[in-house]
Amino acid sequence: MDSLDKLTIDTPEQIAIEFPLAGIGSRFLAIAFDSLLQLIGYFVLLLIAAFVLGGELRRLWPSAWNWSAAVFTLVVFCLYWGYYAFFETIWKGQTPGKRHAGIRVIKDTGRSITGFEALARNLLRVIDQFPGIYAVGCVTMFLNKRSKRLGDFVAGTVVVHEKKEEAAEPFFNLQPGAQLPVYPVAKLSTTELALIETFLARRLDLSPEVRTATAQRIAERIAQKLELPVRPQPDNEDFLEAVAKEYRDSLRYR
Repeated sequence: MDSLDKLTIDTPEQIAIEFPLAGIGSRFLAIAFDSLLQLIGYFVLLLIAAFVLGGELRRLWPSAWNWSAAVFTLVVFCLYWGYYAFFETIWKGQTPGKRHAGIRVIKDTGRSITGFEALARNLLRVIDQFPGIYAVGCVTMFLNKRSKRLGDFVAGTVVVHEKKEEAAEPFFNLQPGAQLPVYPVAKLSTTELALIETFLARRLDLSPEVRTATAQRIAERIAQKLELPVRPQPDNEDFLEAVAKEYRDSLRYR
């Protein structure tokens, strides 16, 4: 893959993490899937409105149509503008369409996006769509090497492909079926998982001194994020393996 087709982030531990950039094709696939779900939502709302207004309510309450139209408009507005920001916030940069397409929104630094950033990048969607079929967004993506649309520039985000499970699988020393401690891995982001697994996959290529020092720095960083006492682990690499395994086994990672 060409260097322009991927985002490379150098961590403080001097481990390069690479994220394949998502192009127009995969992003349009995600938008098409999300748009279909939104259309289904609009259709369900219309059915509900027709059912409610078709009964005795409209006869007993003459202004019911006006109020229903106002509520319907508000719900459609929230569904259209809040759909992307809502899912990208709770699913760490993914909507159902992005999950289907295997892509994710992350910050330029490689970290997970926040609710504010998800909202900011999607408020610019109205400009990216102008004058239709995301014309402004497509032109903007063609003119920069990270395939960013205007919303991505404003929020400081980029869209990347999720690494395939088999390509990201590191080498583990822990024995299958071993009893492992339980850690609060929900506090970790996918970027921190990528940092752990990048080290675990490349550790055999490091000199013993660099390998030991790097494992300790990463273990201290992860322990701090997990709100564990930051102290030397009995075996830093075993600690990182246990965290990675638990994260992958949890329902949060797909």
